[in-house]
Amino acid sequence: MTVWDDLVGQEKVSEQLDAAARDADALVTAAAGNTPPPAASRMTHAWLFTGPPGAGVTQAARAFAAALQCVSPDRASAGPGCGFCEGCHTTLVGTHADVSTVTAVGTQILAEDMRDTVRKSFTSPAGGRWQVILVEDAERLNEKSANAVLKAVEEPAPRTVWLLCAPSIEDVLPTIRSRCRQVNLRTPSVAAVADMLVRREGVDPEVAAAAAAATQGHVDRARRLATDPAARERRAAVLRLPLRLDDIGGCLKAAQELVDAAAADAKALAEETDAKETEELKAALGAAQGGRLPRGTAGVMKELEDKQKRRRTRTQRDSLDLALTDLTGFYRDVLALQLGSRAAIANADVEDALHRVARAGTPESTLRRIEAIAACRDALDRNVAPLLAVEAMTMALRAG
Repeated sequence: MTVWDDLVGQEKVSEQLDAAARDADALVTAAAGNTPPPAASRMTHAWLFTGPPGAGVTQAARAFAAALQCVSPDRASAGPGCGFCEGCHTTLVGTHADVSTVTAVGTQILAEDMRDTVRKSFTSPAGGRWQVILVEDAERLNEKSANAVLKAVEEPAPRTVWLLCAPSIEDVLPTIRSRCRQVNLRTPSVAAVADMLVRREGVDPEVAAAAAAATQGHVDRARRLATDPAARERRAAVLRLPLRLDDIGGCLKAAQELVDAAAADAKALAEETDAKETEELKAALGAAQGGRLPRGTAGVMKELEDKQKRRRTRTQRDSLDLALTDLTGFYRDVLALQLGSRAAIANADVEDALHRVARAGTPESTLRRIEAIAACRDALDRNVAPLLAVEAMTMALRAG
C-alpha cells in the first residue's frame, strides 16, 4: 500500500506525481549532503490539479504532499510515498507541521483567510523537507486572495511547493495557472470505483456496484453511499421527489423538505467540528475553569463564530447541490429511456419510477426539467435564498 493507491483510476497521474516526488527527494538528499542537485528535475514549485467532481483532485494533491514529506528509509529504492511513515501519516491526516491546507469557509476564500498561509510559505520547513501549501478550492479565491497567491507563486521560497485544486484550469486566474504545472484527472470508471469499495472498504460487491453506478464514478459520494445508510435514505428521498409534484402544494412541500434535509445534514457535519474548534481556541486563549475567557478575547471568539457560520452555510449549499446532482441523474435516465438508448441507467434501483416519469412526458419536457435544475444550481451560486431557489425549481419541474 502506498499513497498512490487512493487515486482510483488515475494511473497516469500517479506515475507523473511519483516521478516528481522521486526527483524532489533527490533534491532534498543532495542539499542535506552538500552535493550538486540533479541536472534535470521533474519537480517544480507550483502545481494545479484539475478534474471533474469526484475524480479525486484533492486526494491526488494530498497524496503528492505526503510523498514529498515521506521519510521512509526505503524511499530511495521503493520511492517516496510509503503511506505509513510519520511524514506520510501526518500529512494524510492533516497534522503535519509543514503542510498547510486552505479550504473555502464560505463561498469565497478571503484575503484574511490566506494572510497567515502566504506568510508561512516564505519560511523554511521545520522538518527540513518541503513547505507545502494545499489550496483545496482555488476556484473560490477572490481578487485579493488570488493576488496574494500570485505574488507568492511568482517569488516562492526555495523549498516551498504550492498545490492548487480546481475543477478546471479556466477556474483559476491565467497569471496563476501559467506558473503551475498542470495535473488533469479524469472521472474513474464505475468498475474501478466498485472495485475500490470492495477492496478498501469491505463493501458487499452488489452494494459497491450499485453505489458506483448511482454516482457515476464519483469516488467520495460512492464511498459514502455504500457505507452510510443515512446517505442512502437521503438519496432515496430525493429520487422520490419527481413523483410528488402533482400540485402546487406538493411542489412547495417537497422544496421545504429538501432544504430542511440539507440544513440538518450541514448541522450534523458542523456540530463536532465547531465544538472542537471552540474548545481548542478557548484553551489557547487561557480560558479559566468554567469556560470564562480573559478580557479582550471576545473579538477573537466572535471571529471564529463568524467563520463557523459561513462554513455551515456553505455546507448546507453543498448538501443541496449533491441532492440536485442526484435529481439531474434521475432525469438523465428518464431522457435515455425516452430516446431508446441502450446504455445502462445509473439509477436502476428506481427503475419503475423512471419508466413512469418517462411515459408521462417527452424528451423536450425532460430537457426543460434538467435545465430547471441547472438554473437552481446557478441561483444558489449567486447566493439566492435556498428555499426560494428550490421552490422555483420544483414548480418548473411540475410544469415540464
